[in-house]
Amino acid sequence: MMRFCRKLCRSAIAILLPAVLLLRFIACSSITLAAQVSTGNDPAEPSQNKPNPKILPRPSGAIPRSDVDEKSMRLLIERLVACGTRNSLSSWDDPKRGAGCGRDQVLARINEIAKASEGKLQVVVDKFDTTSQRTNNKPVPMENVYAILPGSDPALSKTLFIISGHFDSRASDVMDPNLDAPGADDDASGVAVSIECARLLSRPPATGRDSFRATLLFAAISGEEQGLLGSARMLEWAKEQGYTVGGMLDNDIVGSDFASGAPHRVRLFSGSGNEDDSDSPSRELARAIEEIDGRQAIRLNFVIDRLGRGGDHYVFYKAGLPAVRFTEPLEDYRHQHQTPRTENGTEYGDQMKYLNFTFMGNVARDNAEALRQLALAPAPPKDVKLSGGISPDARLSWSSPDDPDRAGFEILWRETTDPRWSIYDFAATGQDAVLKGVSTDNHFFAVRAVGKNGARSTAVPTTSGRSLPF
Repeated sequence: MMRFCRKLCRSAIAILLPAVLLLRFIACSSITLAAQVSTGNDPAEPSQNKPNPKILPRPSGAIPRSDVDEKSMRLLIERLVACGTRNSLSSWDDPKRGAGCGRDQVLARINEIAKASEGKLQVVVDKFDTTSQRTNNKPVPMENVYAILPGSDPALSKTLFIISGHFDSRASDVMDPNLDAPGADDDASGVAVSIECARLLSRPPATGRDSFRATLLFAAISGEEQGLLGSARMLEWAKEQGYTVGGMLDNDIVGSDFASGAPHRVRLFSGSGNEDDSDSPSRELARAIEEIDGRQAIRLNFVIDRLGRGGDHYVFYKAGLPAVRFTEPLEDYRHQHQTPRTENGTEYGDQMKYLNFTFMGNVARDNAEALRQLALAPAPPKDVKLSGGISPDARLSWSSPDDPDRAGFEILWRETTDPRWSIYDFAATGQDAVLKGVSTDNHFFAVRAVGKNGARSTAVPTTSGRSLPF
């Protein structure tokens, strides 16, 4: 019996000892990591007399969530789905089925909003011919619909902020225009968000209606599923009109939020461009939107798009312009790019019943508020440069035209590993600053303009030749 007990004890120790050692390792590792995180034993920058910057409040008159008209968004999507398909290769002449049916539904709703805007909103139907592999390399006709709210500032009215969704749809075979393709989420949802933003921002009683400094364009475009053709045309059109694109907000697949605990945050995708510091114009636009709408509303995704996927913002991004994509939190691929059907008890197809209008309304509000503040802001500074290497101070300089509505400039900084900017100082006058006792090597820096109304431009990171001096 004693021998049996000893054997049993040895077996128990053999089993328990690895677990005890693992727990001790985890505990020690946690303590070490916590010590590393909490120590923060780095030199202060600056070592003394850190600035206490003047921070203006954001513009008043933020759009309340209750102002979003979910019923009109639902009605527009129902009418788009009723077109059967909106494949860009389908009929543009049939009023009941095809791409032309989709265009007509969009146009009808935009014209209602334009009428209510008391003539401020201008409507354009942009017809064009285009070619791609997904048109069998043959020219085909397509159309985009734009609603334009002109800016009031002569110096900034040619700066254009765009929100866009694509009204074309597709089935499992993108080349077959005869298959049903309801496209409720992809992308009637994005079209509904774009057009609801047009309503929210063009209303006569809307705060700032007559004071949007930049021009706003609310777009519903075709040809996305055939290779981003409508987006390429929209960029070409903007250049033809003499606009400079201040930002492009693509809303694509923003209608579903099926995971438990909804509503969740919308994902905001942005690419880093060719910048070593991940400070491309698109990334700065994404940061600005998150700062305006809050982290509780926006989930930053520091990649250009979902893996193996693309959207209309890509055309603008590749042109070096600030462009981002809004997309729902988790996608259900049974309800994207699928011909409606049921197989083995699983239902496929992009139908109305899978949409979440509470979530979609949140997306509309967040887009509208971001556009409102961006269109109220001064022009971003230019030629933002960093110098002061091999010296105790960081030196920033920039250029910017005179602007009586500008309060000054915020100087921003962040650790090289941090995703977001913090305000270091505020410069009411001048176009340079010396950050005494701040290393040029431990932080990244940027400058943005601030209006007297509290609206901020997108940040412009410093350029600095970090290459060897020989």
